[in-house]
Amino acid sequence: MDRSDSVDLQKIRESLNELEERFFSPLGARSKDAVRRFAEKRIEVGHRQNYAVDSDRILHSLSYTRYIDKTQVFYLVDNDHITHRVLHVQLVSKISRTIARFLGLNEDLIEAIALGHDLGHCPFGHDGETYLSELCEAHGIGPFQHNLQSVRSMDKIERKGRGLNLTLQTLDGIMCHDGEIHVPELSPKRDKTFDTFDEEMARKDQDPSIPLTPMTLEGCVMRMADTISYVGRDIEDAIRLNLIQRDQLPSVCVQRLGSTNGTIVYNLVTDLIRNSYERPAIAFSPATSNALKRLKDFNLTNIYLNKKIKPDSDKIKQLFYVLFERYLEDLEEGKEASIIFTEYLRDMSEEYLTNTRPAEIVRDFIAGMTDQYFLRQAPEELRPRRITNRFLGP
Repeated sequence: MDRSDSVDLQKIRESLNELEERFFSPLGARSKDAVRRFAEKRIEVGHRQNYAVDSDRILHSLSYTRYIDKTQVFYLVDNDHITHRVLHVQLVSKISRTIARFLGLNEDLIEAIALGHDLGHCPFGHDGETYLSELCEAHGIGPFQHNLQSVRSMDKIERKGRGLNLTLQTLDGIMCHDGEIHVPELSPKRDKTFDTFDEEMARKDQDPSIPLTPMTLEGCVMRMADTISYVGRDIEDAIRLNLIQRDQLPSVCVQRLGSTNGTIVYNLVTDLIRNSYERPAIAFSPATSNALKRLKDFNLTNIYLNKKIKPDSDKIKQLFYVLFERYLEDLEEGKEASIIFTEYLRDMSEEYLTNTRPAEIVRDFIAGMTDQYFLRQAPEELRPRRITNRFLGP
């Protein structure tokens, strides 16, 4: 008999679940406790643990494939060493899994949340998000929020509208990941169900100011790791592009965190582990939290809002308006030769087609585009030029 026929893989999964009970913190998420919106027999009787399934589904999704040509901060820049969205999510995954290992948390859940957290970002990063949000509000579908769009992408759009049926814990971590909001400490809100999750999504959709808190410590770790992964990396990219100089960094931040991405990441991770170990919360020390907040404020003023990196932002904004109105008109007039029909809606599920308004379909289509795909749809005379390092110099 082939030896493989005698190996009971489900028993191996059960032993992995038992190892979680032995080695995880009592506060960590157990794979056996994962909840899906729709039960799947093949997962229940299979050998893979729940959150590992989620990671695989996200990694093999079409949305994940498109990460490779989506802006992180700097767009239209001719430099192969500038961070793109795909590298950012990998860094978030690595940093958050490192923290999870020291705190005895579930690394599979952490990885699933990290890989999926930015899938809803539209072309051209936060600038693109601003322009798309203006259009969404003007058409009565509420502001665009990339964290909610990430959930929609996984839950309502992938697999031609059938969704990936990810676990509640993964979807909740993605929805609540907002790393731009500075908090020194996060404690999970554990009593969530799919009903309360859907209610939170609906409330947040109507009012972006509503704060969201993850239901697991893993979700809290990933949210903190999101910030850790980008704050120093964005500084290195800005220095590489001659936008800022290292000696401009606030001295109080340098003294506490260091002046390079490597030391900033190391010091933030170390502080987070020390202040979160065997606690029901994920937290920085007050001094480190203050230094991090100061460094984020420095980045906002000197990098993200710096007009030198956005010489053609008006053109990008114009293109969002041109493409949004074009696709909306194509939908309303039934122009089936349009790419919104041929490349997006073809074979889409009846549920998606029935329950999604035209403006929402346009939002979903544009949000899923890569930067280059977006530009290829634009009239050639309106396409912006790329910039070089010299352009960003003093």
